[in-house]
Amino acid sequence: MTVVTAARRSRITPEREAELYEAVLDLLREVGYDALTMDAVAARTRSSKATLYRQWGGKAELVVKAVRHNKPGEIGEVDTGTLRGDLHALIAHDDDCTMEQNSALMRGLAMALHQNPDLRQAFREQLIEPEMVALRGLLERAVDRDEIRPDCPALDFLVPMLVGGFATRALLEDQPPTKAFLTSYIDAVILPALGVPTT
Repeated sequence: MTVVTAARRSRITPEREAELYEAVLDLLREVGYDALTMDAVAARTRSSKATLYRQWGGKAELVVKAVRHNKPGEIGEVDTGTLRGDLHALIAHDDDCTMEQNSALMRGLAMALHQNPDLRQAFREQLIEPEMVALRGLLERAVDRDEIRPDCPALDFLVPMLVGGFATRALLEDQPPTKAFLTSYIDAVILPALGVPTT
């Protein structure tokens, strides 16, 4: 009889996990994805590199889990009863300082996503696809409430519009996104495109 022993992961407390993720994000902001190493994470967090690999498999997985952990809440948990309320609620979780930090972090990751297929795949599977599903649910509720026509051509462009508002302000105006800016952007651009009144 052959006994197969599964590799067991040692348990990490939620507090320790949060501490590790925060250290990963700090390193990303300091040195960028390409220069971030598991050795550096191990040194910063007083962990063994073997433990990091055992828990997360590699750098791409660890980085994506850290970014996901840093997100303030799940889109699927937002349901205010109106699309406008839902979209405003999505940006209400973070203060302006946190938004600026996250914007800088995502700008730093953008180039790495293009150059690292493993990071791009993990990012897509663990962040983009779940958020797309959640946003589709948010829009389906709005259609069911007759806020949006089911054949509205802008439905397929909600995510690019949201990302565009968040990302391009820094590029075009050298200003970070703020809650006030994004709230105005939702009311002036996104809701009219979807045929939703803003009052």
